[in-house]
Amino acid sequence: MITAGLVKTSYPDEDITFLLKDVTDEFEESSLEEREKAVQTGGHYAERLPVEYRPSEEYTKLYHESVKQMKKQLSFLVGVVARRIQLNAGTEEIVLVSLARAGSPIGILIKRYAERMLDMKWPHYSVSILRDKGIDEKAIHTIQDRHPGSRIQFVDGWTGKGAIQKELTKSLEHFNSKYGTALKDDMAVLADPGACAVLFGTREDFLIPSACLNSTVSGLVSRTILNDRVIGADDYHGAKFYGDLLEEDLSNDFVDQVTGCFEETSKAAEEEAFSTPITAERTWEGMEEVEGIGRTMYSETDYHLVKPGVGETTRVLLRRNPWKVLVRDAGHPDVKHILILAEEKGIPVEVVPDLFYRSIGLIKSGKET
Repeated sequence: MITAGLVKTSYPDEDITFLLKDVTDEFEESSLEEREKAVQTGGHYAERLPVEYRPSEEYTKLYHESVKQMKKQLSFLVGVVARRIQLNAGTEEIVLVSLARAGSPIGILIKRYAERMLDMKWPHYSVSILRDKGIDEKAIHTIQDRHPGSRIQFVDGWTGKGAIQKELTKSLEHFNSKYGTALKDDMAVLADPGACAVLFGTREDFLIPSACLNSTVSGLVSRTILNDRVIGADDYHGAKFYGDLLEEDLSNDFVDQVTGCFEETSKAAEEEAFSTPITAERTWEGMEEVEGIGRTMYSETDYHLVKPGVGETTRVLLRRNPWKVLVRDAGHPDVKHILILAEEKGIPVEVVPDLFYRSIGLIKSGKET
């Protein structure tokens, strides 16, 4: 496979291919203040990169504890999702396409499970999809050219309110209409608390430890970049490789720890997959709460500012400038890391016992009511 010009990664080649242009030497991060100002004045979030969060000793310790506590559950859910993907596809010719970058470690785990427990070799790529910009069509063409006739299965880590699911559906409708293809939008995730995916391991809002960190749990790859200054019309979307974080990299440790539990959890995962429906209806249940918060806490209904679920709350604390965090139960172990991040950044936390999600992050708009 030709990899010249693609972003480097700390993952082994057999686990994943990132179809992302390497812009490591061409692109600099923006400060939080610069990025927030650009986004709030109409710029797209993918035009700039945030400075990578360097976790404190306390936060890093909590991350390791969460992996130790959650790895068996994660292994079980990976098994459930992998088997549901297999049952749903109707073919053995499956290509996993994870959505960079939160989907990348989950895609690796599903690929490994398929190979080790199902005796299936599913190629795995990671591609960029951006809200309001769509999926990287060049990357999809590359995958189709390399695997003609295969069933492309899109993978992400979790859902929040479903913005990426909606973007995927819209992008694939456009792609299929334009090129006469029949790509499916049945994205598979480990956790679907907002009820926006049809293939999932659970709809419980829980902590997936890979949400706790940025590049150091995602192959040292940055968020994806779509900026005309470095990305041409015929290029893949871009990304940076953070080689300076090599000593702090936990990417392979995370997937190896979960992989090590496959044998122990495979029977239970098989029973769950075969005794429950393969897919479930999208009900978008979480959007009702998101819309209510948008109406009561903001002077406009820009729901992009409301980041629901443990995973999305964590991400917004790592990357953005929230003005408040809501939690259902401050004593629950799945929000411990959120409380640490909020304290480090001086972000107030409000306990809302009847919250639908376990936590919600609220981004500053400059127009809060």
